[in-house]
Amino acid sequence: MINIIVCMKQVIDPEAPPSTFKIDPATGKAEMHGAPPVIDPYGEYAVEASLKVKDAVGGKLTAISLGKGLLREVVKKPLAMGADELILLEDDAFAGLDSWTTATALAAAIKKKGGYDLILCGREASDTNSGQTGPGIAEILGLPCVTLARKIDVKDRTARVERVTSVGYDVIEVPLPAVITVSNEIGEPRYPTIKGIMAAKKIEPLVWKPADIGITPSAGARSRTKKLFQPVYEGKCEFVENDNIEEAAIALAVKIREAKIL
Repeated sequence: MINIIVCMKQVIDPEAPPSTFKIDPATGKAEMHGAPPVIDPYGEYAVEASLKVKDAVGGKLTAISLGKGLLREVVKKPLAMGADELILLEDDAFAGLDSWTTATALAAAIKKKGGYDLILCGREASDTNSGQTGPGIAEILGLPCVTLARKIDVKDRTARVERVTSVGYDVIEVPLPAVITVSNEIGEPRYPTIKGIMAAKKIEPLVWKPADIGITPSAGARSRTKKLFQPVYEGKCEFVENDNIEEAAIALAVKIREAKIL
């Protein structure tokens, strides 16, 4: 039996239509209207990987999430899927952190929790796509780290990981405790059962503030957002008209070459 910690994140729904997004010009922050937030998709894969390990060897699974204004019906999803405990790092000071300060806060919470054998994170978050938080946690805690896992087997204090590469996968063995980031190849996350949903409603998360884990969240930030904006996509259609099909084809070929498409 092992103690597993999985880090997951509440994000703006990446599948929501662009019309629901809005950038506040005063704050430069993204807002969503008409669509609720969700657990980051890669975070859900990490939860699924954690549950597979728990199913195989037994143990306890603790989910940790960090942010501001965390919706209980969203962040409790890992509990409904089968996690045993939920810790929320929830405070205004936890909003807008970069990857390093996020990793610092999560690592401090993991230290406070203690007794961990395996720490899992998503390969990256859908809002920043940086993929730095998991390795950052490993660096701060002084633990080995394997990224892009598609399969994890644990036996005798060792994790055997199949790591996704551009040409297939590597097989890596790493001693526990360790940090592993999980890719979507791990398999689709399980649906919460009615029993799981009802059980999750009865579990109250443990909420920690910055003082509880002994950090100043913004201290040590290593990056800052200069500008956040929605890209403008414009389409232009130009017709080639000619009653002669061959001449029309030649004219079309010329325009394609002029446009440097070919």
